[in-house]
Amino acid sequence: MNLGKRPPSILVLSCLYIAIGIMGFAYHFPRPLAFHYEDVWIEGTELLAFVAGVFMLRGHNWARWLALAWTAFHVAISFPVVRQIAIHSLFLAVIVWLLFQSRARQYFASKGKERT
Repeated sequence: MNLGKRPPSILVLSCLYIAIGIMGFAYHFPRPLAFHYEDVWIEGTELLAFVAGVFMLRGHNWARWLALAWTAFHVAISFPVVRQIAIHSLFLAVIVWLLFQSRARQYFASKGKERT
């Protein structure tokens, strides 16, 4: 594999994070009369998903860690609902596998070397 070539799994995962960030931001965007301070935190987490997706596309290693942390956060906030914990944990396991397989590691490592 060409070290600079983005693996298809990273392309798909990045696009999913971007889409989730955009759709979540639009869906949770507070209405002026119904604003609550927790809405700011919700919007912030959606923005983080978008940022992780964009910068994973660009090959930034920190962005894959942000994506991983974002998903782990969703596992944590799923407590005590067992079904949500199970689903988010499954997503987390798949994302960890995709982000840390050898081709993905090579991609993020090669992009980091290009920027230095």
